[in-house]
Amino acid sequence: MLDVLTAFAPDSPEFIRDPYPALAALREAGPIHFHPGRNLWLVTRHADVNAILRDRRFGRTYLHGATHEEMGRTPEPAWQAPFWRVVRNGMLDREPPDHTRLRALGGKAFRSHHSAESLRPRVQRIVDDLLDRALAKGTFDLLADFFEPLPVAVIADVLGIPAEDRPKLRPWSADMCAMYELGAGEAEGRRAVRATEEFEAYLRALVAERRARPGGDLVSDLLGVEENGARLSDDEVIGHSILMLNAGHEASVNGAGNGWWALFRHPEALAWLREDPAARSTRAVEELLRFDTPLPIFERYVLEDAEVCGVRVRRGAELGLLFASANRDPATFRDPDRLDLAREPNPHLAFGAGIHFCLGAPLARAEMQVAFETLLRRAPTLQPVEEPAWKPTFVLRGLEELRVRVV
Repeated sequence: MLDVLTAFAPDSPEFIRDPYPALAALREAGPIHFHPGRNLWLVTRHADVNAILRDRRFGRTYLHGATHEEMGRTPEPAWQAPFWRVVRNGMLDREPPDHTRLRALGGKAFRSHHSAESLRPRVQRIVDDLLDRALAKGTFDLLADFFEPLPVAVIADVLGIPAEDRPKLRPWSADMCAMYELGAGEAEGRRAVRATEEFEAYLRALVAERRARPGGDLVSDLLGVEENGARLSDDEVIGHSILMLNAGHEASVNGAGNGWWALFRHPEALAWLREDPAARSTRAVEELLRFDTPLPIFERYVLEDAEVCGVRVRRGAELGLLFASANRDPATFRDPDRLDLAREPNPHLAFGAGIHFCLGAPLARAEMQVAFETLLRRAPTLQPVEEPAWKPTFVLRGLEELRVRVV
């Protein structure tokens, strides 16, 4: 068992490049393993991960019912307080009843004017503009020149952030999201705090402006939305807006980059998709998210003593739900290591499940579908220039760059 656990090495470049053999060994060895080096229970199989995501004995946080000390955990250092205060004003790090209220209000505001389907024409315009500029270069980075600016432009457009301010968003998002890595240290934490403070100050000024002069953007809708007398505070609007950028941007970029690298490594699948991208891209996107998921691991905390996969786990323990392993589980997916763009059914967990299922999943899917269809149509002979390097991160797993050209 020790050898199997040793293979789980999220700090190792070799593991990050291809974690799937090690994850398969963990999954075959059992449904749950305690990793003493990380004080983490690793859950490997699809049925168990799916069930835990839907079980309210396990939460994204425990602070709605207990302190860190009461859960046997160490509080964050005081200097991290600005980061956690802002993050915990978003719905992702809340549990019911707060989560229920925040999700209802946030969802209502988003659906009112900004549904994924209504945004498709706007997404298409942004995609065409980015691709015009990228293709004019001849050789370009599919991530930096196309997939990275795409979700930033879409989300900033929805939030009502002026175009001249949007270059600030990507660095803020990247620095904040680095805090979620398993090996994040003080240097990453200090950068995350600084980014949080700058992002919060920027959004607080924007919120004050929209309170005085509402527009047709999502920030204005979030400030005005009401349900059964409940409304969002300024802090909650800021937390929701930051969550939209961070969750939507990092996962979308990595999902698209991982997906295209998988297509380049499977030319028969890419050829099949190129035959009819408009009809086949919807299923293809789902399979690419399953095959090389951009969020390989996500945590839950045990809110009360519970039996997990036949093992007694104490209150306060942390579960590492291995989405990447669950999405390759042969008990759920036939021939799971094969890229099958026509796969049906495809109950992957790339967007989570249960009450914390990604609220932005429809928009993320629409962005990927429009981007993939347009690339396949306008650049049908796109090819990689070289093998890309992977970022030194595992919680948010993606490529450093993906240089391509039309041949």
